[in-house]
Amino acid sequence: MTTTASAASRAAEILSRPLALNGLTVPNRIVMAPMTRMFSPGGVPGEDVQGYYARRAAAGVGLIITEGTYVGHESAGQSDRIPRFHGEEQLAGWAKVAEAVHAAGGTIMPQLWHIGMVRKQGEPPFADAPAVGPSGLRIDGTEGTGRAMTRSDLDDVIGAFAEAAAAAERTGFDGVELHGAHGYLLDQFLWAGTNRRTDAYGGDHVDRTKFAAEIVAAVREAVSPGFPVVFRYSQWKQEAYDARLAETPEELEAVLAPLAAAGVDVFHASTRRYWEPEFEGSDLNLAGWTKKLTGRPTITVGSVGLDGDVIAAFAGEGSEVQGIDNLLDRLERDEFDLVAVGRALLQDPQWAAKVLAGRYDELKPYDAAALKTLS
Repeated sequence: MTTTASAASRAAEILSRPLALNGLTVPNRIVMAPMTRMFSPGGVPGEDVQGYYARRAAAGVGLIITEGTYVGHESAGQSDRIPRFHGEEQLAGWAKVAEAVHAAGGTIMPQLWHIGMVRKQGEPPFADAPAVGPSGLRIDGTEGTGRAMTRSDLDDVIGAFAEAAAAAERTGFDGVELHGAHGYLLDQFLWAGTNRRTDAYGGDHVDRTKFAAEIVAAVREAVSPGFPVVFRYSQWKQEAYDARLAETPEELEAVLAPLAAAGVDVFHASTRRYWEPEFEGSDLNLAGWTKKLTGRPTITVGSVGLDGDVIAAFAGEGSEVQGIDNLLDRLERDEFDLVAVGRALLQDPQWAAKVLAGRYDELKPYDAAALKTLS
């Protein structure tokens, strides 16, 4: 791929603008997207994880959102190699990660995560813990091996997210992201396909948002007023790629408005291909509609810099490099505010530096073998 000096200058000009997110100023518009890596035995991020994130910050990534980290609820996860955001040893490891990223010139937020009914009982880190969700249903609508959450369960999970957010601020992070996407617990409440409750936490779009909004409010209360709270959401789900929370902008506003009112500072709108319009009659993508409807800053994501989407990639397929002119056009007209880069940064820690310097010829195609290392 070739580029002109003027094109390179345009990329640097547009991507290098700083941005205020509540009390945090990020140095540019490039975000590292959260990507599960499973390199933290016992849930503890070590020196290799520190280096993995610090290398990308040193190369010009303005904001790093970590891989998903389990909150302190026994049913939150199902792997002892995915990091946890609770426990003395785990938090000490994360404090060193934040310190390393700051030393490299970047900012960093942990993504706080509960997988809900995706969990398979018998898996670590807490093998006896049941899977829990709004109605005990898996993404395909079938009954799982877990159960519907009680009022006590809801309170426990709300508390776990709030405690993790407080720990993030205490250990030196710059904000938190709440994982409400891709068919995990918060998304299971948001989506009619998995939320069949008849109490206050089920029903129409607004009622299904109640649990997530209560988590946001509890997190907001647990941290200082200037500490940014990011909420990641999606229409698509794991194993249900055509699922939709909202069929119209009006339905989407019904979902997002309670979250914004509860204290979300930034929305991270996850799509598989950022360039695809979300609703008929408009070129706006999901992040663009989210900003229009809420007035909040938004992060777009989905196959940035690559020609294949994330699902094919995690099935083992590679992707070729593609240009970002369309992305720059959208950023320039403020359709969204930040761009999260996933697999391109996974493949190449220097991706941001190369793009900001116009060194497009040096960009590398994605190879699924990158999943097996912390390069």
